[in-house]
Amino acid sequence: MTGQERRRPSARRTLPHRLPLRGRLTLMTTLVFLVLGGGLLLLNWLSARQLIEDNRYLVVPAVATVPVQPVDPALPDTTAAPLPTAPVSPAPPDTGVPATPLSPAQGFEDFQDQVLTQVLTRSLLLLLVFTAFAALLAWWAARRSLHRLTQVTAAARRISTGSSLDERLDLTGPHDEVRELGDTFDVMLDRLDRTFDAQRQFTAHASHELRTPLTLQRTALEIPLAQGRVPDDLKPALRRALGANARTERLIVSLLTLARGESGTRTSHPVDLADTARDAVADLAEEARAARVHVTTTLAPAPVAGDPSLLAQVALNLLANAVRHNHPDGTATLTTATRGEHAFLEVTNSGPVLDHQDVPALFEPFRRGPGRPGDGFGLGLAVVRAITLSHGGTVAATPRPGGGITVRVDLPRRAATRSPA
Repeated sequence: MTGQERRRPSARRTLPHRLPLRGRLTLMTTLVFLVLGGGLLLLNWLSARQLIEDNRYLVVPAVATVPVQPVDPALPDTTAAPLPTAPVSPAPPDTGVPATPLSPAQGFEDFQDQVLTQVLTRSLLLLLVFTAFAALLAWWAARRSLHRLTQVTAAARRISTGSSLDERLDLTGPHDEVRELGDTFDVMLDRLDRTFDAQRQFTAHASHELRTPLTLQRTALEIPLAQGRVPDDLKPALRRALGANARTERLIVSLLTLARGESGTRTSHPVDLADTARDAVADLAEEARAARVHVTTTLAPAPVAGDPSLLAQVALNLLANAVRHNHPDGTATLTTATRGEHAFLEVTNSGPVLDHQDVPALFEPFRRGPGRPGDGFGLGLAVVRAITLSHGGTVAATPRPGGGITVRVDLPRRAATRSPA
């Protein structure tokens, strides 16, 4: 099982989370209210039943026992007074059915059943009405409570898709859990920003400081060669040293560009990707002829806004990769155009066959895909990705079935109207 398969949530785990948090809070609160209200209703009904049963003697009089005595004609009639007449059950009106006399106990049971039934019915109706009110109040309370959490989520998404980590949440309001979450997030952003700035500054400073001794070494090697003061047996070694020196200088320039691209765009000017593609073709024309790579272009206006030098480096790196990681008599095609709200620059080239699983490694610094010849450092696409992300764009690479790769850079479209000179 791969790491991606382990991280993929199961259907059983994701099913309960399809309902948003606000809905789950409302549902839980409503269910709690309904259960507690139902329990209270049951207790009240049982209490009313018990109270009526305990006070039965107030409604139904006790039945007295009449002693039976022998009848003596000489004595006066001492027959007890007649007992109260038993209640009569009401008959339906106009039915002609005679009323049925009920005993006091039966009349009380009928009265008790009717009262308890009415109490239960009305209580259930009231419970349903108040449950609906409770659901509305729970929805309103959940929406009000989660509003600030929604602000945190929106701000975090905006910061994650932005070009830098300068923005902060700066939540206001009561010092509750949401405020604490926002403050913790701001502290984390501060630490990340300082860490990334320190890393970029170190890379830029180290690369800049290394350029001076390399320039001195190149000068010390070129002057003796130009003056002819180097023995013939040492000239190959000096030329190899000059080649290594030039290679190191290109590496330092690439590191500087990568550090600048990762630091985010600081200046924004109208730039046409078609112009940057034309400049790249002109700069690499000699190298393409030497490598026997045929370069074709389809350049439509693609106006964006950003750093002109960094965007020019994007086109130059993409075309340089297309030329250097190619085979003799190969092809490379540059295309610029607009689509919707984005402008794009696409470079397609022939070359070695690549697997889809090898593509992500091409964008990592100092990583080169298998079967890609050339003397590069594996920084070309890393620089392209850093510059593209700093301009709010996206970059994608797709291997071609017959060999080679297609790299496409999409940037937000801007009105590239030039300011008057």
